[in-house]
Amino acid sequence: MIDDMLRTPEAIRDAERWTAHNYHPLPVVISSAEGSWLTDVDGRRYLDCLAGYSALNFGHRHPTLIAAAHAQLDRLTLTSRAFVHDQFADFCRELAELCRKDLVLPMNTGAEAVETGIKVARKWGYQVKGVAPGQANIVVAEGNFHGRTTTIVSFSTDEDARADFGPYTPGFTVVPYGDLAALTAAIDENTVAVLIEPIQGEQGVVVPPAGYLPGVRRVCTEQNVLFIADEIQSGLGRTGDTFACDHEGVTPDMYLLGKALGGGIVPVSAVAANADVLGVLRPGQHGSTFGGNPLACAVATEVVRLLATGEFQRRSTQLGARLHAGLRSLVGRGLVAVRGRGLWAGLDIDPALMSGREACERLAERGVLAKDTHGATIRLAPPLVITEEEIDHAVAQLAAVLAG
Repeated sequence: MIDDMLRTPEAIRDAERWTAHNYHPLPVVISSAEGSWLTDVDGRRYLDCLAGYSALNFGHRHPTLIAAAHAQLDRLTLTSRAFVHDQFADFCRELAELCRKDLVLPMNTGAEAVETGIKVARKWGYQVKGVAPGQANIVVAEGNFHGRTTTIVSFSTDEDARADFGPYTPGFTVVPYGDLAALTAAIDENTVAVLIEPIQGEQGVVVPPAGYLPGVRRVCTEQNVLFIADEIQSGLGRTGDTFACDHEGVTPDMYLLGKALGGGIVPVSAVAANADVLGVLRPGQHGSTFGGNPLACAVATEVVRLLATGEFQRRSTQLGARLHAGLRSLVGRGLVAVRGRGLWAGLDIDPALMSGREACERLAERGVLAKDTHGATIRLAPPLVITEEEIDHAVAQLAAVLAG
């Protein structure tokens, strides 16, 4: 533990006392934030290089998003989908246009978007493709992270997420990530979809080989299988394009979106697809009380409008190049490898030096917050509002940590 950071240990102890221990947070207690910076209860500031796992792409308390939330709070927050509210149509239309799709189905969390995509793909398979009842299967990738519901962990290869939560939901075939031949071989007459992350975030920001995504698109088209892209972490400007699929000119049949769509203010997720896919749903077959609520739509519409300008995609491209150049200079100086795209990076630390957790603790001591994953790997995903000077500062602090 980091003794000099525990000046208010009672807050951490209370959190551990009253909550299930499903997280192992760093020992900091945040009380306020602005832009790329967090402030703890003792007034110490930290550069946020995690951005809520990409939920805070536009930084903390972006003024446009906060203004939209305040204005909507004074008017209307929830109707349920039993009624139509005045924010709903604009949000759905503008998000559909951003995705170049016909229809949008709003939900709340990323896992809900994934569950929705699975249900829609199965129903499409039965009603449109003609798969025999109860036989639909979906091809997924090793190292995936799509959430932690019972169905989703059924096809996880992470034992921490999966172990002891069975019996597991059938209907999934797991193949190596980035292996187009294995994916192609796994498709049969009952396959309704291929569900993959264009970049695997939780696995350590793993970018697939060049040509893999176009190959998946081609095979899915040839085999009459839906290509579902989970862009919950990789989408909405994080990688330098609106979607990670855009880097290789690929358009999936279905986008799964979340995290940044809520602007770091409210949970918002969505499935976007054309009418021949999402149109299989009928009233009563799927829904959510809070999905597409007025407050969520008001904020998310402004998120879509921010993305429509292209400013944040350009920032991610330009600042991401600076970030990756700085990180690559540390390979051989404590880093073994650097991966990623845009303002998103996975760093493999020499395990002989320290674990990823220890590296994050030492970074926190130096005023930079990041998150470890899978042993000696850490992830960096700063807000897209970060500056060149702040990127250089983060890289310098990491260099100091690695130097010991």
